[in-house]
Amino acid sequence: MRAPIILHPSDTVAILSERAVKGADPLTIGNALPTAVSGGHKIARTSHNPGDRIIKFGQIIGNATTPIAPGDHIHTHNCNFSDHDQDYEVGTDLAQAQAAIPKIEPRTFQGYRRSNGQIGTRNYIALCATVNCSATVIRKAAFELEVSGVLANYPNVDGITAFAHGTGCGMDSAGTGFKLLQRVLWGHATHPNVGATIFVGLGCEVMQVARMKSVFGDTMADRFHGLTIQETGGTRATIEAIKTKVLELLPEVNSIERSTCPASALKLALQCGGSDGYSGMTANPALGVTSDLLVGLGGTAILSETPEIYGAEQLLLRRAVNHEVAEKLIAQIRWWERYTDMNGGSMDNNPSPGNKAGGLTTILEKSLGASAKGGATPLTAVYDYAETVTEPGFVFMDTPGYDPVSATGQIAGGAQILVFTTGRGSAFGSKPAPTIKLATNDVLFKAMPDDMDMNCGDIITGDATIPEKGAQILDLILHVASGQPSKSETLGLGDNEFVPWQVGAVM
Repeated sequence: MRAPIILHPSDTVAILSERAVKGADPLTIGNALPTAVSGGHKIARTSHNPGDRIIKFGQIIGNATTPIAPGDHIHTHNCNFSDHDQDYEVGTDLAQAQAAIPKIEPRTFQGYRRSNGQIGTRNYIALCATVNCSATVIRKAAFELEVSGVLANYPNVDGITAFAHGTGCGMDSAGTGFKLLQRVLWGHATHPNVGATIFVGLGCEVMQVARMKSVFGDTMADRFHGLTIQETGGTRATIEAIKTKVLELLPEVNSIERSTCPASALKLALQCGGSDGYSGMTANPALGVTSDLLVGLGGTAILSETPEIYGAEQLLLRRAVNHEVAEKLIAQIRWWERYTDMNGGSMDNNPSPGNKAGGLTTILEKSLGASAKGGATPLTAVYDYAETVTEPGFVFMDTPGYDPVSATGQIAGGAQILVFTTGRGSAFGSKPAPTIKLATNDVLFKAMPDDMDMNCGDIITGDATIPEKGAQILDLILHVASGQPSKSETLGLGDNEFVPWQVGAVM
């Protein structure tokens, strides 16, 4: 079998590069495994006594709970969650991070230039429900227009997408949940990948379009249209009114054509889901290289999923451009500690059962691998959920780890394209920003070929390097940004992954 992989000289574990059968001795030290162990799992390089730190990536991932001998399998049966390094050293790696920004020739893609200066990778008509009461009418209108075949006459329109959700009323109109939903709806309505938006409400809900305009401004009113079920005459009448309005808008939205645009205009959302023990060794660090390349081009890479950087936040803080940026991230970490404690949970409730089956034992281990998506350049800004991202470079947005909620926030912030790494497999897509999926291992890529856009498992076999794969991912991003359909788009995914984060009391 291939030799186990050692990620850092100080690591007390090695990673199996392939499945080890019962009786195998991967380290050739005379300690045979009593049972088969899957690839991506950990075996001990050194002896551990109960309470000893277990080290991977050169960082703490947990404590030993039983005596562990060299060659033993390390997982949930003998390792548990522990405290981690929170003696934050803000900015100590900033000079190194600045040196990591690559100097590369400009790149371009074929995008849609909007009249307000935005640049899109897709051209959708968006139907936005302000409340759950109007979810059905926008979904039915979108479906009836799609099956009518009318879009065949408008080749520059990528589709009609319905942003339906389950809230918008029964909430504090000055509360956090209201503000988050307001930012999400406005961010999708004004997204660079959206050519026109129709807001649809019931009429009496808490979430009102007029209030959104007063908060965010009315500079894009020419792209907005609105109606309510109560004023239009009921459900069926509203469906017909939406369809009529879309038919009026289609020629105008179709009139825009792709043109050459700088890669510096791209905001890339970084996501991972269904992670495994290979995620932090293949697809995530390769995507980190891509993030660095995009930053070198003047673009923006958005890392999120705050519970999934827990245990790795110190690595980000060491490359924060200033204390203000660092303090905002620390405040978000502290909020999540309080939030989980208030609800009787633990930050270690993540990883999921699938993550653990793939070899990830604690949230500390998972986070160290997940944060690799953010590359090595300076952390230039930290944003709250669904805030508009304005700062170029590598940035962070506070979101849950739950992929649909996290991606919804990133897209609301302006991401025109999303890259999603997965080791267990994920049937995920997003609109209006397309999703590109990267498999972390060969087995997954072969098992789900219709879902995976690229295989990163060849990094383990030695057929590709992390820098080579990072460059290939950037090429793929530019092709998809120029109109090449991603696998998730071909499958029609993305309509059910619009999930705004609900925080606060339901009234």
